[in-house]
Amino acid sequence: MNDVLARLRAEYLEMPGLRLKAEQVQRLCGIEPRVCQLVLDALVDARFLCVTSGGQYARLTDGAAFRLRPAKADIRAGHHSEGFLIPLKTVVLRES
Repeated sequence: MNDVLARLRAEYLEMPGLRLKAEQVQRLCGIEPRVCQLVLDALVDARFLCVTSGGQYARLTDGAAFRLRPAKADIRAGHHSEGFLIPLKTVVLRES
């Protein structure tokens, strides 16, 4: 079971935003439903994974990121919005 725990943890770390249902985890790891549920429960208890309302398992830290609202930016050159300055790309032409 420790091998499955390590593999599943590695999959979630390697692919941020990954959300899988128990059946998908079972197929991915090639394990039986009972073992799959034990592994998922252990990762939830360890606060590594959380369960969404749709029954998907996601990294707990990824779940918080999905609720954040992105900052709005004013794309006009040199203007800023909500405290963020938009950098301007500078192009320098050299004479030959």
